[in-house]
Amino acid sequence: MDTRLADLAAARLDRLLLTETVVWLSSVGADGLPHLVPVWFSWDGAAVLIASKPSAKKVRNVRANPRVMLALGEPDDDFDVGMLEGMADVLQAPATAVLPATHLPRYLSRMAAIGLSTEEYFATYSQVIRIRPTRFLPWHGRTAPASATLVAPLDRRLASAIRRVAAATVMVDRRPFVAG
Repeated sequence: MDTRLADLAAARLDRLLLTETVVWLSSVGADGLPHLVPVWFSWDGAAVLIASKPSAKKVRNVRANPRVMLALGEPDDDFDVGMLEGMADVLQAPATAVLPATHLPRYLSRMAAIGLSTEEYFATYSQVIRIRPTRFLPWHGRTAPASATLVAPLDRRLASAIRRVAAATVMVDRRPFVAG
């Protein structure tokens, strides 16, 4: 993908990451089988943060294989959605210390609907997975999506973060290896 298309794809996904409330996380289990789950998340412009139960399968999967994929957006008439590949790590700090202040306000009405208090949320979903994007993949139907014609400025923090992660990733036996 040329630089301009990569910038458009990244800008589109940045918009989706800022507006969507659910992302689909795909990881791979020790048995080699994919594991796909919808999750609540936060986007800080450089990484996706996902709060999880510490014993969840996605946490075990990320510890064994940090390569993940996220899918975003609603597949409306032309399937104008986005995907990103990334490297994930399980953070040591608790969710209360890592998640941005904007995380819970996005989900308060959903939490209230299921009777989940803030305290219960942080007690249950105390483990944070951080995903640093390595590649953005636009996906749409046969027509060019409306968002592809919009010239939205690429968040420079996002572009810088992608370059940093990509530079630290080298291919080892056809699999990415992140140094450090």
